[in-house]
Amino acid sequence: MSLKNFRKDLYLEVYNEAGQLVIGYKIYRCWVSEYQALPDFDANANAIAIEHIKVENEGWERDTSVTEPQEPTLSTVAT
Repeated sequence: MSLKNFRKDLYLEVYNEAGQLVIGYKIYRCWVSEYQALPDFDANANAIAIEHIKVENEGWERDTSVTEPQEPTLSTVAT
């Protein structure tokens, strides 16, 4: 297996509850160091299945082209 394309650049976007892009990050030369598809199952436990991934990187910077949006307002009130 070739390791030429082992690391990848990522772009992380964070959205607010209104679905608006709030902030962005450029993350450079990333690779997955840990991955867990499903937790251990136990019939007696009350657990939630959560997928887990850990990404290592060689640097990051905030995307300054993303600016914080105006908060949405209600123009009319339903009666």
